[in-house]
Amino acid sequence: MPSVLNPPEPPDPVPEGFVGGPAFGAMPIDLDENRFVATMEEQAAIGSAGERALDRVALTEADREVRDWFVEQLEALDLSVRIDEMGNIFGRRAGTDPDAAPVLVGSHLDSQPNGGIYDGALGVVAALELLRTLEDTGVQTTHPIEIVNWTNEEGTRFQPAMLSSGVWAGVHDRDEIYDHTDSEGVRFEDALTGIGYKGDAPAEPAEPYEAYLELHVEQGPYLEANNVQVGVVTGIVGLSWGSVTFTGEADHAGPTPMSGRQDPMVAAADLVTAIRRTPGMLGERTVATSGSISAEPNSINIIPERVTVTWDTRDRDDSVIDEATEHIEREAAAAAEREGVGCEVERRMRSRPTAFAERCVEAVEAAAEDRDYDGMRLQSGAGHDAAHVAQVCDTGMVFAVSEGGKSHSPAEFTTWDDCYASANTLANAALRIAK
Repeated sequence: MPSVLNPPEPPDPVPEGFVGGPAFGAMPIDLDENRFVATMEEQAAIGSAGERALDRVALTEADREVRDWFVEQLEALDLSVRIDEMGNIFGRRAGTDPDAAPVLVGSHLDSQPNGGIYDGALGVVAALELLRTLEDTGVQTTHPIEIVNWTNEEGTRFQPAMLSSGVWAGVHDRDEIYDHTDSEGVRFEDALTGIGYKGDAPAEPAEPYEAYLELHVEQGPYLEANNVQVGVVTGIVGLSWGSVTFTGEADHAGPTPMSGRQDPMVAAADLVTAIRRTPGMLGERTVATSGSISAEPNSINIIPERVTVTWDTRDRDDSVIDEATEHIEREAAAAAEREGVGCEVERRMRSRPTAFAERCVEAVEAAAEDRDYDGMRLQSGAGHDAAHVAQVCDTGMVFAVSEGGKSHSPAEFTTWDDCYASANTLANAALRIAK
């Protein structure tokens, strides 16, 4: 069971313009809660698909609109704004030491189709409110603080997920990613150019970074189950994505005898069941999902010719992920043999478990204590841009409560109190590191 923090009495508020302090180099601050909530609601109106629903898929018109809004907010703060070749948007507030490495904070503004209003956007708005609050109070930091909106974190339209932070971190090749296409055959580079956000800055770190902090909703049930407000994230599980295409013979559903069929749909159904049962063989926290299935020609009275099933399996143990992937592939081959159909496996994405830097974890933990929030250490079961950024610099994350553990749907919900608590924690953790 993760440990729960027992926070002390909060210190006095920061005096205006005060910099420094014996505990960690800067006294705590409190964000403007009313402005924070209003900004969350403002961004949620862009691409709104109904109450608490958001359809702001990457590189669509709604994504362009929210990017325009985001750049306006950065310019209103007189930040130094740059857009890189992957469409990642950065805004920098200078520090007092011109040689100090910047502290990066942010997340993503793209959403799932018919997703929730908190996923990703909460982290961007919290980082924005941090910079606004520093301007309001006149607080200066030793290190520059840089805000970022990463492109296409969700991986809904263009795969893999987190591809732009991956290019920035050197995990993916830029030109290879440019050629990735969506379901309509549109290239990533063309879509990025089409919304006017293919920037000129190289998609790579132009200098060393001191640290990266990201706030996100948990997308799981553990904070709520333990009755705590803030998640102190210690790392991210690894994952494997892939697909299996079964190929048989298309034929009429009526006259074709059952004994003469080569039906890829049956093999696909067997595999879906096998994927569902895989975690029970491996570990308590292993998960496996078949989230997409497509059939051709996809007609009610035709035995399909081709059926594709996807898998997504995750665990904190890298060897368990490999074992799960190999098991799924064996099950696919066995299902194909039983039905007499062809079988082609494609491994689409593989990420290793990520452990965050202890100093960043401790900064988040201490920030929660300072603001009198109950918190607990836990690991992320979802992928985040932070996994790639951790290849570049020390990284940490803050989680906000997800009621019912729901996400990637309009059922995603985090109270404004919990949003604010996590945002305040992020802000104070960033100040600890930026001094």
